[in-house]
Amino acid sequence: MRKPVESSSLASPRSLFEEAIARLDPFSLIPFIGICFSVSLWDRIYPRILGLPFNFFWLICWLILTPLCMWGAYRLEAPRPLDPKRDTEGGAQ
Repeated sequence: MRKPVESSSLASPRSLFEEAIARLDPFSLIPFIGICFSVSLWDRIYPRILGLPFNFFWLICWLILTPLCMWGAYRLEAPRPLDPKRDTEGGAQ
């Protein structure tokens, strides 16, 4: 797990920015890129999918995909708990 930034340290704004960039998770960037930087790909009404204009369908898909991406980011960042079975099996009694 990455070390959190201490608020008491007197770091320059440049180093704080570099630390924030280093902490970005690719899973958290996927929805942002998919919605914001792909506008030229989906900015049209036709074709219609499930009766919805394509641009509306695209945004609804990202509403569904964003929690999946955030779950992936959480799984990468969350510390793994110790297995209680491993502590009781094979140890000294």
